[in-house]
Amino acid sequence: MTQLARRLTTTDAVVVGLGSMIGAGVFAAFAPAARAVLPVGTGWALLVALGLAAAVAYANATSSAQLAAQYPVAGGTYVYGRERLGPWWGFVAGWGFVIGKTASCAAMALTFAAYAMPDGAPTVVRRGVAALAVVALTAVNCRGVTRTARVARWLVAFVLLALAVTLTVVWAGRDLVVEVASTGSAIGVLGVLQAAGLLFFAFAGYARVATLGEEVRRPRVAIPRAISVALGITVVVYAAVAVTLLVVLGLDGVAASGAPLAAAADGLWVAPLVRVAAAVASLGALLALVAGVGRTALAMAREGDLPRPLAAVHERFRVPHVAEVTLAAVVVALVATVDLRGAIGFSSFGVLVYYLVANLSAWTQTGGDRRYPRALQVFGVLGCAALAVTLPWTSVVGGAGVLAAGVALRALRGRRRG
Repeated sequence: MTQLARRLTTTDAVVVGLGSMIGAGVFAAFAPAARAVLPVGTGWALLVALGLAAAVAYANATSSAQLAAQYPVAGGTYVYGRERLGPWWGFVAGWGFVIGKTASCAAMALTFAAYAMPDGAPTVVRRGVAALAVVALTAVNCRGVTRTARVARWLVAFVLLALAVTLTVVWAGRDLVVEVASTGSAIGVLGVLQAAGLLFFAFAGYARVATLGEEVRRPRVAIPRAISVALGITVVVYAAVAVTLLVVLGLDGVAASGAPLAAAADGLWVAPLVRVAAAVASLGALLALVAGVGRTALAMAREGDLPRPLAAVHERFRVPHVAEVTLAAVVVALVATVDLRGAIGFSSFGVLVYYLVANLSAWTQTGGDRRYPRALQVFGVLGCAALAVTLPWTSVVGGAGVLAAGVALRALRGRRRG
């Protein structure tokens, strides 16, 4: 038996989505995005980039919700692409998701270790702590999806509370002298697009809700609602953080800091809280990522696009344990050998390709399955394409190369079968 059990409520699905989005991105993504718009010299550019990333994420979210309501099974856009556009489209979506989010898993683990360990800790110790985090959270996932959702609920509650306290204390304890609404220079289009592509990394967690489609109760109602609620809460939180960073540090200060929230709280009593919250948020994101990638791998293995043994489901806990353990082994290898500070761009490229296929798939839906206007899907396709091609060139070349390699290997396997 390979069918997953429906054990999650709508609230559980919202929490899994929040745990995926409000993770390390809120503590780390603003710095590279600020560097992308730094030549513009105004905080408006960063806020416009954040708004653009949120708008593209919303278009993608509506397409995902519409598709998930019609196809409430594990696999997300891998399944949607196969059903609506054909096997090759599904493979491109699934492969982009798997490679992008595998890199994200490693990035989350390394981010956790960076915040959890003292500044002077040796690199080998940090990598060891990151690997232990991967093993521990994979073990949690393998014990069942209800445990995953329960742990995610506590992690999200803590991070949201910590962020609320930190922002309140920073606003009360700092001299807020920077004008966010400076109009001293024009907004550069290329810089804004690149910053939006980098910030999109922090919004992409709602995909994990769709990949849990086979485990959510009343999925036709629960999944669209959970995606919309989780994304809405995340946009509000990110906007509050962005404005706070700009009025405290200014655009230059955000760009210069590897941990801008910690820099904004430096010298205040909440500074240690920021560090703890960042570590906990990274764990929450990693927990949801392992669950989401494991279920996409399960769906691809069912169709033969990945090795068949990855389709195994544990008899007792009803989770894709082979896929998750295999993913954990790959991620441990990455955190032990690779510096993934540039993984945000690579991950964004793969996930933007994934959502481009989602928007194209949703465009083909008709009748009662259509919940949103096609204009949103057009905007989603154009937005995903624009953000993907304007990412740092190393991310574009690397992402395109790995995608092409996957397509070539699938074609070769098809010829051998023939």
